[in-house]
Formats: sequence, structure tokens, C-alpha cells
Amino acid sequence: MDKVTYVMRAAWLVAVLAAAPAAAQTSLSIYSDGRVVVRKTLPQPLQKGSNALTLRLDNLDPATLFSPDSSVTVVSVVTRLPSDRAAALQRAVGQTLSFVRAKGDTVRATVVSVNPSQYKLTDGRVLLSEPGEPLFPAEQIRGATEASIVLDATRGRTRTDLAYVTSGATWEATYQAVLGKTALVSGGATITPAAFHAESVGVQVVAGSINQARSKQYAPPMAARAGVMAQADMATAEESVGEAHVYELPGRLTLEAGVPLTVALFPRASASYVVEYVVPGVLPWRGYFGPQPTDPTAIPVQVWYTFKRARGSAFGDRPLPGGTVQLYQSDSSGRIQLIGEATIGHTPAGKDVRVQSGDAFDVTAERVQTDYNQEQIPPAKRGLPMRQRVTASYRVTLSNAKPDTVTVDVRETHFGTWQITESSVTPEKLSSTESRFRVKVPANGTATLTYTVQVES
Repeated sequence: MDKVTYVMRAAWLVAVLAAAPAAAQTSLSIYSDGRVVVRKTLPQPLQKGSNALTLRLDNLDPATLFSPDSSVTVVSVVTRLPSDRAAALQRAVGQTLSFVRAKGDTVRATVVSVNPSQYKLTDGRVLLSEPGEPLFPAEQIRGATEASIVLDATRGRTRTDLAYVTSGATWEATYQAVLGKTALVSGGATITPAAFHAESVGVQVVAGSINQARSKQYAPPMAARAGVMAQADMATAEESVGEAHVYELPGRLTLEAGVPLTVALFPRASASYVVEYVVPGVLPWRGYFGPQPTDPTAIPVQVWYTFKRARGSAFGDRPLPGGTVQLYQSDSSGRIQLIGEATIGHTPAGKDVRVQSGDAFDVTAERVQTDYNQEQIPPAKRGLPMRQRVTASYRVTLSNAKPDTVTVDVRETHFGTWQITESSVTPEKLSSTESRFRVKVPANGTATLTYTVQVES
């Protein structure tokens, strides 16, 4: 090939590529409550002034359609939903259709009326019910929502940008923490398109508390088939928009109705963690409390895990959308076992994650009220009613069947004026309403905590 021919062919290829219409681009933002923001960029130029378009827009909610282009206004939208049997028959009034009565047996009839049913046969007689299963011409059937849109542009545009809100897909965040000397933490966003189908689209998932005001939103029919799960191995990009956080999933994805898709939210990370055993308090948050039975009462010992999210790490620098945390640990044979599950709320970057995995098996507690006294005391000021002072003493017996010493936090929380007047373990004041006792319980042994609380109300 000589140089002149090469240059001519190259120029022809550039001209062809320039002349070829660009493909439509779609991106979606999916919310956990089922809403989906659909953004479409169409290779449809707009002239200055009025423009009329007829587009196929799946799952369109016409009340929410607008143009993100500040120079374009949506003037009107006429929406026609996909054809169903009843709508297709109504549109066929006055037409002659073929009706299947049995295999190889069809009859022709003119649709006179659908409600009430009236069908005129070729011999002039009229049936008052359908003569069979109707066969419709393909050009009369809409397979997707069709919108006739009038746009007004203040200047010419090389493309058309549209956006609307619909429903039909949800998502949730799930995290796995495998516990060892440190925790190996991974997390993913799982999208479930219950009644949504889209091919080669950009997808974002949005986390945050976003109000929903419209009650009559378009809701496509639910998918009937079960799904399988796919896994992408690239981490998502994240940014803050308003008071929400948007997570950009990698690549262009295809969403199939009823087929869940899971994508990693961040690269798998190592995080330090601490374990706490907590005995919740006996005092009510506010108000009166009285004498209790003299027999000891078993109390569940809660198990809490706190995962440290240091800044400068993939796990610490990323805001975490609220979701489910699953805790795993290997047994003596190296098999992973699920040892706890909890939910977390939306967690800002750098904030530790603290979850209750369940209740302890080998660490137990019993509490008994050993003394109780109620008395009236003078008012704080003259003219005010008399006050009540309740003084109660408790004994908490902690047992540890583990081969190692554990520390158990016994906590008491109460609103208003109260204090711990005496105790066998020095209390630590966590706030104006909460105090805790940190009790060491020896391996295969027990420890006893006694304390007295005084509450005024």
C-alpha cells in the first residue's frame, strides 16, 4: 500500500467514525428503598426552540421526567405503557383480528366492543364473548413504555439529556469480618433488580436518609424468577453529595430482573479490634423502681466487638453505608464458622464500628438485690413538692468457664440525679447518665461485684 492510498483510507475511516451516531448512554442511581434515578444521554440533536421526540423509556414515571441540561425544558410528556391484553383489545376496536380457538383452528372477527364484549363474525352474526385467543399485528404491540416528549431548547444541542425517578431495584450493604490476631474485613453492595432490566449501564448506589414524599410512584411488575449472584472484584469510588454518599460501581453493568449482583465496596482490609463483655444495668432509664425478688436472676452477658478504622487505610478512609456485619472465626480445623451478626447505621470515615455479636456462652452473670430503702426528703426549694430517695444495693456474681482471664463491664444507666454511694470495685463514670465497673474474672473462676445506688426523683 503506497503512502497516498494509506492516507486516503485513514481519512475515510475518520470520516466514517465521525459520521456514525453515538450510542445512547444510561446511568442509574439505586436507593435502598427501591427508588432508581435513571439518567439517559441520547445521540439526538436538538434545535433551538420546540423539539418533538418519541422515545422508548423503560419503567418511565412521567411525573418525574426532566432534563438535567439547564438550557432544555420539558414542555409535555404523553406516556403509553407496554401493551397488555386488555389495552391491545381496546386499541383494536373496529379492526378485524384472527382468534385461535384450538390448534389449527382460527376464526376472523371484528372487535365491536370490549366492555361489553361484542365480536362480529364474517357472516354478520355477533358473539357476546371472545371467539378465541386474539392474535395482534406486531406493529400494534408496545414492548416498552413509549413517551412522546416536547422539549424547548434555548439553543441548539448536539445531544439530549433526560432523567427521571422510577422504582424496581434495591440494594444492601453486607460486611464480613474474619477474626484472628487482627480482623480481615471485606464488604460489598448487593443490588437486587426485582423488576428492572438494563444493559451496559453505569451504576451508583446511594446511602443516606432521603425522604420519600410521593406515594403514587410508578412500580413495574415484580419479576417471578429466582436469581443467581455475580461478584465483581474491583472496589467502588465514593463521594459525598449533599447529605448522602454515592458509591460508583466499576465498569458498565447489566441488571437482570431477579438476578442479584454483588460488587466490592473497598479492597479487603486488615483492622485491629477489641472484644468486650457487657452486663447491662438493672436501673430503669427514668422514673421509679422498687424492691426485687430475693433470688438471684440470670443476666445475659453481651459480647461486643469494636473494629478500629484508622485514617490512611482503605477501611478507615471510606464512609460505610449502613448494613449487616457478619463475624467469622476459624475452628481448630481451620473451618470458618459464623459467630455473630449485627446491623450498623451509616458510619462516617474514621469512626470505629462497634457491634453486638450476641451473648456469651462461657461467661455468665447473676444479679440479686440485697437491700432496698425508700424515703421522702425535703424539696429542693420552698413551695416545691417533696422528693423521693431510693437506695438499693446489688450483688453481681460473674462466672468464667474460659481458660483465660476475662474482663466484664457491669454498667448502670439512669436519667436525672443519681450516684453510686459505695462499691467493691471503683466505678468509672462514662457520662452524666452512665457508669461502669470493670471486673476481672479469673480463668475457670468467679468474681463478685457489690454496689449501692442512690436515686432521687
